[in-house]
Amino acid sequence: MKLIFAGTPEFAAQALAAIIAAGHQVALVLTQPDRPAGRGMSLQPSAVKQVALAHGIEVFQPLSLKDVEAQSRIADVGAEVMVVAAYGLILPQAVLDLPRFGCLNIHASLLPRWRGAAPIQRALLAGDAESGVGIMQMEAGLDTGPVLLQEALAIAHDDTAATLHDKLAALGARLVVDALGRLPLPAAVQPTDGVTYAHKIEKAEAAIDWRRPAAELDRHVRAFNPFPGAQARFAGQVVKVWQAVPVAGSGEPGSVLAVDRRQIVVACGEGALALGELQKAGGKRLPVQQFLAGHPLQVGDRFELPG
Repeated sequence: MKLIFAGTPEFAAQALAAIIAAGHQVALVLTQPDRPAGRGMSLQPSAVKQVALAHGIEVFQPLSLKDVEAQSRIADVGAEVMVVAAYGLILPQAVLDLPRFGCLNIHASLLPRWRGAAPIQRALLAGDAESGVGIMQMEAGLDTGPVLLQEALAIAHDDTAATLHDKLAALGARLVVDALGRLPLPAAVQPTDGVTYAHKIEKAEAAIDWRRPAAELDRHVRAFNPFPGAQARFAGQVVKVWQAVPVAGSGEPGSVLAVDRRQIVVACGEGALALGELQKAGGKRLPVQQFLAGHPLQVGDRFELPG
């Protein structure tokens, strides 16, 4: 099948690689413009662009798809279908209408739950038992289109946003290849019940409020790993918490209940949280034993509560 692929991060790159491996003709790849990254802040190509270039596929990086020139470039390809995954640009109706089979989106949730930008993190924060991937026929609304294929995936008790992302990326890559091989597929209109929105993750959300139950804070730490990292404050300094598990314990929220080489136990609004991996500002992620070598914490010390 002759197609156009539009996507930017690693989640999309896995799907593109699977589509190429399945033998489809990817005539054009759309991806976000190169962005500054790394210590030198030099321009870096997206994960999708790297896959495209490695396979000799033409890459197009418009700032917008609303102008006639960009739309004309897409129309000239004569693609039968366009596959979209975490692209980052809005597709106007004129673009959605171009391919014979329309535009298919790979979305990392069980629609209509978690439409929007951050479905993986929101599912973890909410304590969902499962997530999944849907292949959706795109329309003008935000993730409102009918679903062609959908498959659920259980969320493990220790899944982070990183591990769940990797599982869903692999599932999405498999499902989109399956969908392309079976077009045209019957489309199931999304139900009106159960609609939720996965709003973009803001850095300010990362602050740990020790007054919340330990079970919630466990999900908080996992949802914000790797971005932006759950943040605690101790003695005026920001400390990121990368690994933690809920344990029994009680005390003033934020107070340190126990310290040993493996963990720092901190009281929460309900239960306690055993911290296993931390990072001070400007430092490296460290297991507790190494962290304590430079930051001695004692029973009775207190992490600050957010204002």
